[in-house]
Amino acid sequence: MHRDVAIIGAGYVGVPLAQVFADAGRSVLLVDVSAERVAQLNRGESYIEDVPSAKLKELVEERGLRATTDYDELGEADAIVIALPTPLSKQREPDLSIVRAATAEIAARLRQGHLVVLESTTYPGTTRDELLPILERGSGLTAGVDFHLAFSPERIDPGRLDHTTKTVPKVVGGINEASTEAAAALYASAIDTIHRVSTPEAAELTKLLENIFRSVNIALVNELAQLCDRMGIDIWEVVEAADTKPFGFMRFDPGPGLGGHCIPIDPFYLTWKAREYDFSTRFIELAGEVNQNMPYYCRSRVSQALNHGAGKSLSGSLILVLGVAYKADISDMRESPAVKLIELLRNAGADVAYHAPHVPSFIEHGKELVSQPLDPGAYDAVVIATAHTGIDYAQLVADARLVVDLRNAVGRRGIADEKVWKL
Repeated sequence: MHRDVAIIGAGYVGVPLAQVFADAGRSVLLVDVSAERVAQLNRGESYIEDVPSAKLKELVEERGLRATTDYDELGEADAIVIALPTPLSKQREPDLSIVRAATAEIAARLRQGHLVVLESTTYPGTTRDELLPILERGSGLTAGVDFHLAFSPERIDPGRLDHTTKTVPKVVGGINEASTEAAAALYASAIDTIHRVSTPEAAELTKLLENIFRSVNIALVNELAQLCDRMGIDIWEVVEAADTKPFGFMRFDPGPGLGGHCIPIDPFYLTWKAREYDFSTRFIELAGEVNQNMPYYCRSRVSQALNHGAGKSLSGSLILVLGVAYKADISDMRESPAVKLIELLRNAGADVAYHAPHVPSFIEHGKELVSQPLDPGAYDAVVIATAHTGIDYAQLVADARLVVDLRNAVGRRGIADEKVWKL
């Protein structure tokens, strides 16, 4: 059966993108290596919070959205979008093995007129220097002549309702003008605004700049939070005050560290690539160091609160960590600083449990942890690592012996109590 669009990778990027294309009347095929995921999708059962199962079921039953593990079906699509993970190795170097393997599969099935678009976050030069040779070698076709090739960065923010895949402008850069126009036409059929750039490299760096911008500014307020602690100044009061300025300031909040699929990882793609040009990205690397240190600082803050607030040491204390997702009101735990904080608290001898309304259980170092009932009074301290909105924080403070609020969840609600310790 002919398909307008095939999307390789049925995850946080691929499934919402499939929804947007299907809603626009395009016929969509999702390709994934997981037979379990494929079966779920074909039953209309969503594992992605931003795409409810009822919506997915409607798309499957009424719009013909389908998933498969069979790469042979790519030949029936006009456009192929790659939305696969690009993780870092333990040495903090880009690992493109998943994308390369998928590209080789595409190359074996590439035909005249095909459009291939990479959405996976990566360093400048990946589309041209990595994908293009694999596609040409495997197909015998010439990029920019026989088939189109472009890069268009994903801009997914899980759990966000005000800015969606459809409404966030889509940046597109092809290896030549024809490729750019082909990719722009594809996305314009489903997404409100298209922004063209001259090359894939410009599009690749656009995504990195967006996330580096956040990383650097979060590092700035995280560093100021540590200084404010020593100076006896409330960092949250300072941020609130600065945020009243209607120009020249953009608000960023401190916290226990960076999480999510982008900001903790993406800057390292550029620092790695920059070394090829004998260039040291000191600003970016310093921001990474500050942010990676925050769980360690927060562990010290918990220790300080127990010591001075309850006369207890961290070792042997019962601690409840509230929230383990990387941000509020979602279940996404990728790179979550809360998980690192739990590990650090345990290594220091604390008996740590967690409560999270969106994460019933997770595996840490091969051991399953299960969300415990919210019973603040049963613990020596409650550590707010993620500020979920469904929690009654006034009741939490009333019931708890000690609260370490790493997100200003309590202060933001105007609750003042001497048993609350802020970041």
